[in-house]
Amino acid sequence: SAASDNSQRFRETCFAFALTPQQVQQISSSMDISGTKCDFTVQVQLRFCLSETSCPQEDHFPPNLCVKVNGKPCSLPGYLPPTKNGVEPKRPSRPINITSLVRLSTTVPNTIVVSWTAEIGRNYSMAVYLVKQLSSTVLLQRLRAKGIRNPDHSRALIKEKLTADPDSEIATTSLRVSLLCPLGKMRLTIPCRALTCSHLQCFDATLYIQMNEKKPTWVCPVCDKKAPYEHLIIDGLFMEILKFCTDCDEIQFKEDGSWAPMRSKKEVQEVTASYNGLDGCLSSSLEHQVSSHPPSTKNKKVEVIDLTIDSSSDEEDEEPSAKRSCPSISPASPVTSKG
Repeated sequence: SAASDNSQRFRETCFAFALTPQQVQQISSSMDISGTKCDFTVQVQLRFCLSETSCPQEDHFPPNLCVKVNGKPCSLPGYLPPTKNGVEPKRPSRPINITSLVRLSTTVPNTIVVSWTAEIGRNYSMAVYLVKQLSSTVLLQRLRAKGIRNPDHSRALIKEKLTADPDSEIATTSLRVSLLCPLGKMRLTIPCRALTCSHLQCFDATLYIQMNEKKPTWVCPVCDKKAPYEHLIIDGLFMEILKFCTDCDEIQFKEDGSWAPMRSKKEVQEVTASYNGLDGCLSSSLEHQVSSHPPSTKNKKVEVIDLTIDSSSDEEDEEPSAKRSCPSISPASPVTSKG
């Protein structure tokens, strides 16, 4: 029956651990009571992973995991919404803080009961850790203390990316990157990325660490791959660019590793339009000034020339043209606009 099949697949195991006097003292002295919530900066954490010894393993919960510490249910991370219809929702696998359920005693052991659904060919390991939680400020200080990575590393990566591939018909001769952080859309202050990332685009170290302090995922906001704290580096080339390029939010890398600021089409159009507008204002103003000052007719008769009469002498022909003076703008008298 289905019930018997489920009971055969269901597994439950009990573990026990004890704390040393030093560990009890470390946890107790780290208690931080703010309002109604009690937190510890030194924590007892529970972690699960696949039993695989060939390489370091990431956190990985067994299916249908249920944990009890000293007889009390342990809260697990909430289920993530499914990305596709019909896909079973999954819990994000990460360390579980069980400090509040642990007996801070050197004489009474702590018990952990773990139940899960067994899978053929898959075994899991569990470990209990004593950890100290570090603030984002401390983590940022430590990252800075590691130093800034030599700009030549990034230049070499640029040249590698822009080197012509003989098998490809399309050759990439330039690479555009943003000086805005993809997380906060603000200008980068401490440009960083993970050593495991293959892209040049950086994100802001301060914002990235602060976000992971509140909700630890440690996933690169550019490529969505794992970007753990220990793999973060501060990019020296981007630090140089941010120092010298203060009025632009996007740059273009060239084949030789050099860079140039990029202007958006909108910016270029606005600048061009402003110059065109200025020229238009000057030309229309000049025309207005010229038309506002017709030739002076003071103390002179207005002559009417009949174009139907043929001129019979040179004197008559030249006289009207001599009286047609070219209008000019006098610098001594300012022009007043006439509505």
